[in-house]
Amino acid sequence: MVRRRVCTGGGRCRWYYGRPDARLGPGIGTYRGFRSAAGVPQERLVVPSGRVSLLIGFGGELRVRGAGRHISLVSGLHTKARVLGHGGDVQGVELALAPWAAHRLFGGAPLAELADVLADPAEVLGDRARNLGEALADAPGWAERFALLDETLLRWSAGADGADGPAPAVLEAWRLLERSAGALQIREVAAATGTSLRHLERRFREQIGLSPKRLARILRLNRAIRLLAAGGRPADTAARCGYYDQAHLSLEFKSMTGLPPGRFLSERGTSSSWIAG
Repeated sequence: MVRRRVCTGGGRCRWYYGRPDARLGPGIGTYRGFRSAAGVPQERLVVPSGRVSLLIGFGGELRVRGAGRHISLVSGLHTKARVLGHGGDVQGVELALAPWAAHRLFGGAPLAELADVLADPAEVLGDRARNLGEALADAPGWAERFALLDETLLRWSAGADGADGPAPAVLEAWRLLERSAGALQIREVAAATGTSLRHLERRFREQIGLSPKRLARILRLNRAIRLLAAGGRPADTAARCGYYDQAHLSLEFKSMTGLPPGRFLSERGTSSSWIAG
């Protein structure tokens, strides 16, 4: 089943959503297709999400401020927001992957090499990325595209059976951090997984892409965004998310998004939603 949502700002962009096949298991987020025919260049701030993004384009070019033009992109975990745009007409589909799921689907590739960088998916997936883009472009509609994604990811998963998955301690540390929205102290996480702090940090960077501490920052920021967007007071939000105080919350917002909380929320509410961010 495909859900569709028309964007604000004249209705010249649309999002399409599909649920991944249950056989793929956890770690693979909702499929998100996008089609924008705005006719004029647009940009959007893409905030760190704690997910690996595989974006396959098949119409128009994506523009990353300071990083050139791309048809498709793969992005590892990052702690700084990026400005992503297009020239007025673009189409594609995005997969948001838990890092440990990406580690497996990408054949055990060390995600540390993707941290804080953008790359062509062909650099990670080889011809599989180009073949997928061509097949998505040829599909007659979004239902067929999402079915094609199911078929492709199931095939990739079967082919990755011999690849090493994340270490159990790494996967448990990820779960603990995500469940607490980054509020747990990293020493507590290491103790709970039965491993040393140094060993956990080394394996975590390799298999997740960032250190546990940097992932915790991302998770706290995303929780703060949700609470503030729901009307939470900055001081209360800072306390609930584990910041020292409201000033600390503001500093983290500026460091990770480039904007103070108030301005971020204002611009987020009026920005074009031509792509999931």
